Amino acid sequence: MTVLITVWGASPGVGKSTLCAGLSQWLADTGLRVDHFREEEILTRPQFDAVAKEFKATGTVELETLIAGTAKFVDAVVASGDDVVIADALMPFVPTLLAMGHGEETINAFMTDLTEVLARVQPVMVFLDGNAESALSRAATREGEQWLDWYVGKLAGYKVSPPAADVASAVKYLLHERAVTLGAARRKDWGLIVIERADELSPGEVLRVAQRGLRPWLGRTATHG
Repeated sequence: MTVLITVWGASPGVGKSTLCAGLSQWLADTGLRVDHFREEEILTRPQFDAVAKEFKATGTVELETLIAGTAKFVDAVVASGDDVVIADALMPFVPTLLAMGHGEETINAFMTDLTEVLARVQPVMVFLDGNAESALSRAATREGEQWLDWYVGKLAGYKVSPPAADVASAVKYLLHERAVTLGAARRKDWGLIVIERADELSPGEVLRVAQRGLRPWLGRTATHG
């Protein structure tokens, strides 16, 4: 069975994309067939075409559209024969649902449907935990001085709760997002690896912790070559 590794974090800047790249390279080097699904590809992958069109037209996405797109994605994964998919901030879509104003009851029902759709793959979440404020500062250093204003403004334009108007309230929202994301994965018995204080670790250290945590799931996949 294909393993779907979905990587999330407590905040932008905590190292999700770096970890995804490292995991993809490591797994490919072991002989596994790996699909690296980058965060921005949600708008270009053909299976999510309806999601992209709906979002561009209305600024939101119906839950049924997300489920249908995910079902097409699972069909494509199974047909490809890939051993592992590394997804950078894709499923379970919790930040997207929160941004659209959905509450935890709706998100829990959505997770039930999503988990059923993912029955033909093995979902494992790697969550990079850490201090959201320091991670935001790291992201701002990387992206430029205007990035933090842009990010807070983006959150302010969404229907998130608690609402975000400055860095302090953005951090409060990210703590809520973290709790809902982890709670959703735990309630549906997804595989879950939480890397504590990831913002204080080097990329190499984060990768090594993730490798150790993933081995019980990756041992079930078949190697090629």
